[in-house]
Amino acid sequence: MDKEIIIRSGSTKVDYALTKNGRLVELHQDEDENKFAVSDIFIAKSRKVLSGLNASFVNVGYEKDGFLHYHDLGPQYLTQFKFTKQILSGRRKNYALKDIKLEKELEKSGSITDVVAPNQPILVQVVKEPISTKGPRLSAELSIPGRYVVLVPFSDRISISQKIEDREEKSRLKRLVKSIKPAGFGVIVRTVAKGKLVAELDQDLQNLITKWENMCAKLHKANFPSKVMTEVSRTNSIMRDVFNDTYTSIVVDDEEVCSEIKDYLKTIAPHKESIVKYHNPRTPVFEKYGIERQIKTSFGRTVSMSKGAYLIIEHTEAMHVIDVNSGNRSNKANSQEDTALETNLIAASEIARQLRLRDMGGIIVVDFIDMRQAENRKKLYEHMRDEMSEDRAKHKILPPSKFGLIQITRQRVRQEMNIKTREENPDGNGNEIQAPILVIDKIKEELEKHLKNGHKKVTLNAHPFVAAFITKGYPSIRSKWFMNHKKWIKVSPRDAYTYLEYNFTDKDGKVL
Repeated sequence: MDKEIIIRSGSTKVDYALTKNGRLVELHQDEDENKFAVSDIFIAKSRKVLSGLNASFVNVGYEKDGFLHYHDLGPQYLTQFKFTKQILSGRRKNYALKDIKLEKELEKSGSITDVVAPNQPILVQVVKEPISTKGPRLSAELSIPGRYVVLVPFSDRISISQKIEDREEKSRLKRLVKSIKPAGFGVIVRTVAKGKLVAELDQDLQNLITKWENMCAKLHKANFPSKVMTEVSRTNSIMRDVFNDTYTSIVVDDEEVCSEIKDYLKTIAPHKESIVKYHNPRTPVFEKYGIERQIKTSFGRTVSMSKGAYLIIEHTEAMHVIDVNSGNRSNKANSQEDTALETNLIAASEIARQLRLRDMGGIIVVDFIDMRQAENRKKLYEHMRDEMSEDRAKHKILPPSKFGLIQITRQRVRQEMNIKTREENPDGNGNEIQAPILVIDKIKEELEKHLKNGHKKVTLNAHPFVAAFITKGYPSIRSKWFMNHKKWIKVSPRDAYTYLEYNFTDKDGKVL
């Protein structure tokens, strides 16, 4: 299985496309002006403390105040608050936590008004980026992510990723981390640490300790509010969270970014440095690897699938609703139940892809085609779970209801990816149409349908520009049709047609 990361670098943003066997499964956009990214740490001031919400609104420099709930303060908030005040006042110069005296832990059922006051300095971390009209969601329980481990200040706990199921491996990792863990810090061991040596874990841990010390050093002279910790390189951040040994290729169209990724891989996976390739930007990298076309077909209200089936994706303020339609697919199944199962399984795979691709979060309700047999509903549920197993976002899937509905909750920490796929009508009437790049795909689908229905001599009538695009070049699109179907398709240019108008006629000139 080929897994690739295709990176397009621009002047103000970098786009990362993750593909699986050439098919786009994730798309990330990193813009320079994004000043409130997940994991960024700010020294800020509380503004309003509301007992009714048991939360505080915090000024982090965004147009809307950040939201900090009592439960996100963390059990050791009082210790952290005291530590922060000591640094701000200049009384503490040592940033190690081995001599720190722990204050009383916060009660789970306590009130925020007892521990947070207006205009109080507070060290917070972004856990959810600003979405729609809401400011960032914040946490005072800090965590500093690395490649193999996550460092948690003011804790002593060692946790192992639940995705590591081997008990012996869990025990080994816990033993290793315990031997190198600095006092006053907790450690969360990530899934990618499986099988790693103690030297690799220790190096990662030391890098995180250095980041912690650098952050503390900034606090004393910091203004309110200001960012005191962010990723040194957003490229490295993406690689840290996305990259693993299963990837077979990384293609980059910027020499500086390419060199940066190679340097990063030298430290974490030297044997994978050779998979990084530079792509000359004279040919757009997203077009070379078919990413641009896939973006046009994958976003929007309607999403086409194989065998004529399609999805309708609607968004509301409270949830996302996805409707599964069988369309005009030819039915080779033995019964309506088999047809429904086959379509639903195809849809489940595409829905899992769409959730990752658009980074859809919150509540998602999917209306699958009704199936009467409980065994088939179970197959669909298990298939849906398997397809979403590679999704890094936390999610939960409920079994199908009697109405064929599957409910999914998926963690949302960023604004949903929303790409406009409709374009202005070239006829100039002010309307919007589906991207013209997709017209050839639609023509191909209709042609296959007519040939399957037994029509032997088919003529395509289209605007001269479209007709020329199909017939010119070597091999032409028409030549490929001939090789696939062993039938020569006549293409007739029609001057009277608008740019995207076309139809098929049979041997008698009758429109199909």
